[in-house]
Amino acid sequence: MLSDYFDKREGVGVLATADADGRVDAALYGKPHFFDEETIAFIAAEKLTHANLQSNPHAVYLFKESERYEGRRLYLTKIREEEDSPLIEELRRKKYPGGEGKYKTGHKYLIYFHIDKVLPLIGGKA
Repeated sequence: MLSDYFDKREGVGVLATADADGRVDAALYGKPHFFDEETIAFIAAEKLTHANLQSNPHAVYLFKESERYEGRRLYLTKIREEEDSPLIEELRRKKYPGGEGKYKTGHKYLIYFHIDKVLPLIGGKA
């Protein structure tokens, strides 16, 4: 299961988005929050990633395992988002105990995605 994979691996993730004109952005993101095997969410600030997803719902999340050239690429479509949701702090406390309140400045968005396709980090057909 994909959620098990992310629970057991350490590494770095990048979420890539593009605006309506196709201008691409990439940003470092933590591991996804799983709601089921087809639905994940990321917590986003009011920055370029969030702005891009307002006009283009498609994104790619690339995860590289620590010290190895292995990982996953998740092709995603935005389903919905919640602004300043209480669930954001609940998810943060669960994943990062002791970090409560660390990122309280500005609006935060819980952005839900459908996982359209999963490929290995290297190889596989897009």
